[in-house]
Amino acid sequence: MNNIFKSGFVAAIGRPNVGKSTLVNSLIGQKIAIMSDKPQTTRNKIMCILNVEDAQILFIDTPGIHKPRHKLGEYMVHTAENTLREVDVVLFVVDVTEEPGPGEEYILERLKAVSTPVVLVINKIDKVPYAKVLPAIERYQGKREFAAIVPISAAQKTNLDSLVTEIKKHLEPGPKYYPDDMITDQPERMLIAELIREKVLHVTREEIPHAIAVDIEEITVRSNEDLYVRAVIYVERDSQKGIVIGAGGKVLKEVGQAARADIENLLGSKAFLDLWVKVKKDWRNRSGVLKTLGYE
Repeated sequence: MNNIFKSGFVAAIGRPNVGKSTLVNSLIGQKIAIMSDKPQTTRNKIMCILNVEDAQILFIDTPGIHKPRHKLGEYMVHTAENTLREVDVVLFVVDVTEEPGPGEEYILERLKAVSTPVVLVINKIDKVPYAKVLPAIERYQGKREFAAIVPISAAQKTNLDSLVTEIKKHLEPGPKYYPDDMITDQPERMLIAELIREKVLHVTREEIPHAIAVDIEEITVRSNEDLYVRAVIYVERDSQKGIVIGAGGKVLKEVGQAARADIENLLGSKAFLDLWVKVKKDWRNRSGVLKTLGYE
């Protein structure tokens, strides 16, 4: 019987919108990384902790690697590429429904400098007939040698056990870095801000793709033990402020209701969410503002 306990760090990388955050959330069993069908949703490096009987796996969900168009984009790509040198296993996540393109080629080029084992994760197999999965695997097999290739559906949690098994093969014996009841290293403020940002992205759809940032100004436990959260949603233009608020405040109210439900689920207590919308012009290109908002 093998009683060796293993631990290690695993990075999920890939082009934007291939399902990296969905994968990490499904593995952990709780929503930590925000999800959206918009590319470049994840902005920070987020660590999530998976405890299994014989291992502790520390998953790092990174921003999608893409061609940056502003200082925020540069920060995101820098964060993702630096992560490759800090982990024990790399998960290269691709979308089975799409042909490999310049984004995948760019990542494969970056992976040439990495000696870390790379597992190819073919995601979204629930979206195509099974007969199309093998050709997708073959397309990538000719591009580099992978430590393993695992077809999955992150959304449907299909074949995730096989993925965990492959990851453990490449981890060294090691300690349990975090207690069993800890699932992320991120502070509550950051998680709450990200949940609010996710809801703004969802409700506004294509109208405000990436001009949104959220800053938590106050978190207070009230006398009745309910949580009071005051948050500011920053946009870059006055017209965007109107979109986020909506006619008669309808959009902002919808954002608040949806975000509050997720916050209460995350923290296990009732919450009062006080949302404000402010304009901070061209914030994605202002280094000082990026640092203030946590993008350092």
